Amino acid sequence: MTRPNATELLRAVRIAPSILSADFARLGAQVDEVVAAGARVIHVDVMDGHFVPPITMGPIVVSALADRVHAAGALLDVHLMIERPERQVAEFAAAGADSITVHAEATPHLDYALNAIKDAGASASVAINPSTPVEALSEVAELLDMALCMSVNPGWGGQRFIPRSLDKLERLRALLPASCAIEVDGGVDATTAGGCVRYGANVLVAGSAIFGKPDPAAAYAAIATAAGAA
Repeated sequence: MTRPNATELLRAVRIAPSILSADFARLGAQVDEVVAAGARVIHVDVMDGHFVPPITMGPIVVSALADRVHAAGALLDVHLMIERPERQVAEFAAAGADSITVHAEATPHLDYALNAIKDAGASASVAINPSTPVEALSEVAELLDMALCMSVNPGWGGQRFIPRSLDKLERLRALLPASCAIEVDGGVDATTAGGCVRYGANVLVAGSAIFGKPDPAAAYAAIATAAGAA
C-alpha cells in the first residue's frame, strides 16, 4: 500500500485527533469517524511509565491502525513519551508510523535519535515540555520536519491549555526553518485552536475535545473550523 507523504500533509493546518482519549473497545471505528470527517493526521501517544507515569500503547496499536489510516490518505503521528526513544524508533516506523516525535528531555543523544528516525523512513520531530526553552532545539533545527510544543505537562489527557504556550509557539516559529511544521499538544479545543494557529502552530493535537464528546466527528469539525484547518 502506498503511504502518504507526511511532509506534504504536515505543511497545511491540520487537526490531529489523539487516540489516547478514544474508546479502545471501538478504536478502529472511532478513527474511521474522524478520518471520514476530514482528519488526515492521527496522533498516537506512547507512554512508558518512566518518562511519564502512565503506560499506554506500543507498536502493536500502530500496526493495527496503519492500513486503515493509510488507505484513507491519512498518516500516523507517533508521539514517544518514553525514555531513550532512539532504541524504539525503528520498531514504530516498521509498524507504520509516518511521523515520530521524541522528547528533547528524554535522551542525551537527540541528534542520533533524529537521524535514526530519518534512517527508518519516517518524518522526524522533537517535543519540548512547558519548562523547556525553545533554544533546546537550536542545534538540531535543520534536522527537524516538525517540532512539538507541549501546552500541558505530558502524561495525562484533559488538562487545561497553558496560556504562555502561545508566546512559546511564536518563538519556535521564529527559531525554526519555514519548512518545519509546528505542532501543539494539550488543551486544544475550539476555543484555543485559533490562537494556536495565529501564533505559529499548524498541527493541533486534540484528544478529549474530540473523543471525549458524544459525536467525535462533529467535535473534530468544530475545532477544524475554528483553526481554519484543511
